[in-house]
Amino acid sequence: MNEKCEENLQYKGNDPGATRFGNFINYYQFNPPLNRIKNLPRDQWPDIKKRSLVGLDLGCNAGDLTIQLYKFLKEIYPDINLNLIGIDIDPTLIQRAVDSNEFPNNISYINLDFMNKKSSESSLNHEKFDFVFCFSITMWIHLNNGDSGLVNFIKDICQIAELILIEPQPWKCYKTAVRRMKRSCNEEFPLFSQLKIRNNVDDYILDLIKQEGFHQIFETLNSEWGRKIILFHKKR
Repeated sequence: MNEKCEENLQYKGNDPGATRFGNFINYYQFNPPLNRIKNLPRDQWPDIKKRSLVGLDLGCNAGDLTIQLYKFLKEIYPDINLNLIGIDIDPTLIQRAVDSNEFPNNISYINLDFMNKKSSESSLNHEKFDFVFCFSITMWIHLNNGDSGLVNFIKDICQIAELILIEPQPWKCYKTAVRRMKRSCNEEFPLFSQLKIRNNVDDYILDLIKQEGFHQIFETLNSEWGRKIILFHKKR
């Protein structure tokens, strides 16, 4: 990424600038975690008999939402030992997450590219997770890895998750990301023009999760930024 684009990683007014992987350096200044948490229902979560749960937060950024998810889920499952692992491709953001971690005994952070399978398998130390969280990361996976990368990503999380909480970005977000990248960095996403999964990409993602053997438990109303959060549970 060129120097001009690195400058635009900084939050400026209401414009978050541009990034290639969605690793906005001050993301939670323009999208506070509680804006998502407040949309989650408290009475539609599955009854879980386990004594401990492990969750994976993909694309955790600086960890602010990971912490709020931990607090929220502890209210839902107060008697269960809960541990979360947050991963992000950006080492600077992971260091921020580590430095501000309120629950170091229950939340850990790893600098990791989930799309690098060998690296993921050797670093996570878990083959299965009770929860996998995917908040506004599917577009960045798609833009940087193409249609096949998106499909493989969804299949991979379905292989490791018991429950998936996902917030897919609709196609209008892609156009915004492309426009910002061009304006701020004079760069493009190389695979964008090759994408065939386009206009109904968010519906495509949800359908693919269902095809992989999950059923939908709940779907929130559209957030103020026009996205829904959906919880899926693996069928038995």
